[in-house]
Amino acid sequence: MAGIDIEGLATVYPNGVRAVDGLDLTVADGEFFALLGPSGCGKTTLLRTIAGLESATEGTVRIDSIDVTRLEPGKRGVAMVFQDYALFPHMNVSENITYPLKVRRVAAATRASVAEKTGDELSLQGLLERRPGQLSGGQQQRVALARAIASEGKVLLLDEPLSNLDARLRLEARTFLKKLQKDLGITTVFVTHDQAEALALADRIAVMQSGKLRQLGSPREVFARPANTFVANFIGSTPMNLLPGTVGSDGVTIAGGSLPAATGSVPAGAEVTVGVRPEYLTLSTGDVSGPAVRGSVVVAENLGTQSLVTVDCDGTLIGVTVPEEDEPSPGTPVVLTASEQRVLVYDKESGELLARQPAVV
Repeated sequence: MAGIDIEGLATVYPNGVRAVDGLDLTVADGEFFALLGPSGCGKTTLLRTIAGLESATEGTVRIDSIDVTRLEPGKRGVAMVFQDYALFPHMNVSENITYPLKVRRVAAATRASVAEKTGDELSLQGLLERRPGQLSGGQQQRVALARAIASEGKVLLLDEPLSNLDARLRLEARTFLKKLQKDLGITTVFVTHDQAEALALADRIAVMQSGKLRQLGSPREVFARPANTFVANFIGSTPMNLLPGTVGSDGVTIAGGSLPAATGSVPAGAEVTVGVRPEYLTLSTGDVSGPAVRGSVVVAENLGTQSLVTVDCDGTLIGVTVPEEDEPSPGTPVVLTASEQRVLVYDKESGELLARQPAVV
């Protein structure tokens, strides 16, 4: 297997758009690595540049310490699964799996053995003679993965591998894909716009915006301590509360109340943006001592095992999640509290995180 090293990489289109803009990145050997971001952020272009399907304008790409920046795709030692799986409709499953070997003129008997072995590993027994049109979406995905594995690449590249599956099948495929990657131990880079998918699958996540890297870290780090308000807004199934606030002597003042926060060297009186996830706030219906924000319930949204409660605090709406059995009625007076390590302080102008602390573990 092999790691990937990217230095000063830029991919510029003829119209001048810098789809990837001076990016430095290292993917460790055997790592499951996610490129995450909204549409148009450059994540797919970066993946295709690693694969050699797009040409790098600047910088270098190294795979297994070998400079592959100017090598054609077939000589880079990568295997790729495309978003639409790119299966050949006129070939059966076995022929699709072993097509890369056929191109390399591997003997037919060897190809048949590889198809059977790889098919068994990916639960495709009994389907090897079928054509793609006779398979479900999940089965087509496994055929595309089997073909990539059979090609024996050093690196596996996945472009939105779960996006064509329905919600239930996506969850099943997610579990399958994570287990498969761990079993194979192959360095894997996958592109997704689905933050829940990235949090569930990846060892590390690179969040991208406009061709640049906005944050790099473990799923826990990216979720618990977003490096800027862009990442804070993008990550999380319930939106992070980003509220105007003022630094005080022992925390921050927001929405007519206060919360404890590590403000570091930020001077008292400075205007900041305060970030706190709904999951990290505690809602109480009785009074509490210490820093808190008070308000009344506006609406509660059922999320299954939890409810997202919107609270009007002195004209500012704040979201907080509560267990379904503790959902308060609209109009109920409530008090919101949080621990200091869960309250983040961002620069009002740049949106960058101030007073950095280690992620909560």
